[in-house]
Amino acid sequence: MKRNLLLTPGPTQIPPEICAALGRPIIHHRTPQFQENLKEAVEGLKQVFQTKNDVYLLTCSGTGAMEASVCNLLSPGDKAITVEGGKFGERWSELCRSYGVEPHVIQVPWGKAVDPAQIKKILDAHKDIKAVFITQSETSTGVTTDVEAAARVVRDTGAVLVVDAISGLGIIDLQMDNWGVDVVVSAGHKGFMLPPGLAFISLSPKAFKLVETCESPRYYFDLRKSKEAMADIDTPFTPAIGIVIALNESLRRMKQEGLPNLFASYARLAKGTREAAKALGLSIFTDESCQSNVLTAIKLPPEVDGNKVVKIMRDTHGISVAGGQDSLKGKIIRIAHMGCVDEYDILTGISCLEKVLLKLGYKFTLGSGVAAAQKVFNT
Repeated sequence: MKRNLLLTPGPTQIPPEICAALGRPIIHHRTPQFQENLKEAVEGLKQVFQTKNDVYLLTCSGTGAMEASVCNLLSPGDKAITVEGGKFGERWSELCRSYGVEPHVIQVPWGKAVDPAQIKKILDAHKDIKAVFITQSETSTGVTTDVEAAARVVRDTGAVLVVDAISGLGIIDLQMDNWGVDVVVSAGHKGFMLPPGLAFISLSPKAFKLVETCESPRYYFDLRKSKEAMADIDTPFTPAIGIVIALNESLRRMKQEGLPNLFASYARLAKGTREAAKALGLSIFTDESCQSNVLTAIKLPPEVDGNKVVKIMRDTHGISVAGGQDSLKGKIIRIAHMGCVDEYDILTGISCLEKVLLKLGYKFTLGSGVAAAQKVFNT
């Protein structure tokens, strides 16, 4: 059977104990047994979100949680700030327009992070802006946004700060309560090591006031229903029962490791991957000041087709990495280091990358990437 190693920015590898949990016989969701699982999941998620606020579980992808935040916070005609520094930042603008919300778009060059001063300038000029939408880890470019700095700019205004932490939660520090972040959305198929199908959203009291007065149409994603159901440790609609049960295995694993240790581990994997790329004569697409520990975006030389690199690694060697999107298609590859990926997985991926680059005619010292990563991992 061919290897199937996922070094992609979602879905990520699923460890054996979570696979085993997914294989348990299903139980009914309107039972005390499931309530116990749901209660445990919510309490565990609060620790990862670093919040005392409720966390609501939605049966959807991360985009569903993004849409839920837009249609619950803003009414048609409202104004918001959206930061577009990649494909997922652009999604915030697209969602706002879908609900008749006017986005003040901050265009950030791909590979760079937004300057919080840009957000402040617009907030100062437009006092009627109700929400600011940012992306913690822009997986299309490998950029991490300084969420804490953005929160300092937004928290004393009338606007709420909404953070897409779909790929970053549990991998990069995000202190929702301490930093004054109003809304955090995430999903289970990234750092939580689950199959796609489960998303999360948590809101501050300031944000929930907007939910209660919002006039946008909503039904399945009506967070008022989620809040009412959560008072009874329940969900308003059928949840992803098996994934919720498996989530508790993930949360136990994360708690045992400890968030600070997880953050440090992912930072080490990221550094090893970046050093490997540079040793191969490749460059990192993302500015050094904002490189993400979620994934590394590696710029390829003009003579190497990134689409071929991705295809050969996947179809010949069973190792999946991601290619570039939009204008970066064929120009970069993205290697993720999140979830249960460890240093041996990264070394395998780098070794495979070397093999494929050599096959495509790229000249370098064979083994130099693996050696550079090993040096980081053994320090």
